Amino acid sequence: MEIKKILGLKIKRLRHKLGLTQEQFAEKIGLATRTLAGIEIGESFVSANTIDNILNYAGISFEDFIISSHLRPIDELLQDIYRYLDKIKDDRSKVENIYKIIQAISNE
Repeated sequence: MEIKKILGLKIKRLRHKLGLTQEQFAEKIGLATRTLAGIEIGESFVSANTIDNILNYAGISFEDFIISSHLRPIDELLQDIYRYLDKIKDDRSKVENIYKIIQAISNE
């Protein structure tokens, strides 16, 4: 996948996480909606200034944006979690640790 498409997908996922339409997000970061749409589908390359505006608006660092696995759709994150659990299902110690973590973050 080329860099324009990768960055566009990351921006789209961030916009979805923020709960904004293309129109709303474009207005917040100072772009025309059509320009944002082109960036999100990888037709247009995003400028450094636009990335800076996006990061400032979203309140995230460049590093978090680039790594951004947390921006993936929840279904994809859950699939990864299930895959990881399947890998460790025979290791009682690891399963217990994960159980404790889940229990702690769910406040039970």
